[in-house]
This record gives sequence, structure tokens and C-alpha cells, in this order.
Amino acid sequence: MKAMVFAAGLGTRLKPFTDSHPKALALVHGKPLLEHTIRYLQKAGITEVVVNVHHFADQIEAVLQRENGFGSRVQVSDERDEVLETGGGLLKALPFLQDSDPVVVLNVDVLTNLNLPALLASHQHRSAAATLAVMRRSSSRYLLFDNDLRLCGWRNEKTSVEKLPRPIPELQPLAFSGIQVLSRHFLESVPLRGKFSMIDAYLHLANDVSIYGFDHTGDVFLDVGKPEAIAQAAGLLL
Repeated sequence: MKAMVFAAGLGTRLKPFTDSHPKALALVHGKPLLEHTIRYLQKAGITEVVVNVHHFADQIEAVLQRENGFGSRVQVSDERDEVLETGGGLLKALPFLQDSDPVVVLNVDVLTNLNLPALLASHQHRSAAATLAVMRRSSSRYLLFDNDLRLCGWRNEKTSVEKLPRPIPELQPLAFSGIQVLSRHFLESVPLRGKFSMIDAYLHLANDVSIYGFDHTGDVFLDVGKPEAIAQAAGLLL
């Protein structure tokens, strides 16, 4: 099994660090976020990883080469010409992922103790097209699920905008954790192209394929997107 790590973003919330570095190399406990992510995957037995790069891509490549992939086989999907967001970036990286079913996909700026083998087991048990790690926590945007945790839609709490490809009377709002498991069937069924978000792909296909949530409420979770979050992360023991 292989994993893809999204590391191409500009990291604007982490300024001024990202004025001269990629967010993937921000340090927590003296180690870059990218190393934390790769070692998190290693704990689940995943040692083949694809990392997309754009912002200060040379720095990421240099660290991966110097550290020998932190003990994993790491391939780079190059987005120097244009950052493609999560959906476009994943499709661009598919040639590196052809022999893996399913594929684990996660953001480099998320720190968690989510039980990844349990997430994989849930995905396989449901024969899901995609399984999204979600939590009951405060957020400005929520994914909306039915009582069986099948994806129904999305809501922006600030603008009250909703997208409901599967409208039902009772919806559970859960915050996405930036970690997902995707089947080969799902990857081949995504019709969107170019620059797009994976959330758009999930909503586009929610009425046609089985996309489920995996509720890991209670786990340690931190979106390391701001300098103060880096300081908070330093106190976590994962």
C-alpha cells in the first residue's frame, strides 16, 4: 500500500516562516512536519510515499535526499509549474500510485494519533469508494453525513452556503481531518480535471459512489497552519 502526502501548498497562514521555506519543513520537536507525517505512516506499515511539491520544492527534495526519505521510499510529484490543489495534485500523482489499492492520502500539516489501521479496516469493511477521517469539533466548514455516516453534503458555517448532492432530513455535521483512504475505483471515477479540491470531487460523486466518514472524535488532532499552532504542537506527545 502507498500513501500520498499533500505538501505543495503555499502555507500562507504560517508566514513569516513560509516566506523562505515550505510549510512541510516547519519544525515540531526539532523535526519537520514532513518527517512526522512519514513516520506516522511507517507506524501503520506504509513505507512507500508520494509527496507533491511546489512552494520551495528544492528545499523539500534536498531534505528527502539528505535524510534518505526518513527511512521510506519517497517519490516526488512535481507541481513547480502550477499548484493543482488537492484534487488536481492527486490526479497528477496517479502514475506513482497505480499499483496501490487503496491509497492513503493526507495533509502534511496535520498532527494526530488517529488509528490509521482502524481507518483502513473500516474502509475495507464497508467496501467504500472513499473513507474520510472526521471529528466532532468546532469548524467553519463541515461535511454532512446520514446516520450511517455516508456523505450527503457540505456546509460553510460563515456563509451558510450548503451543497447537498444527497439531501436527507437529518444530517450530522462533522469536521474533516485531512486524512482519507481512496479505492482504485474511486480514483478512476473522478471526472474533474485541472485544478480542483478533493472536497469538490467527493461532493460531485457522493450520489453515485459510497463515500463514508470515519469518526475519530477524542483523538489528538492539530491543524498546524499557524505559528501559534506550531507552538501548541510542541506540547503534544503523539
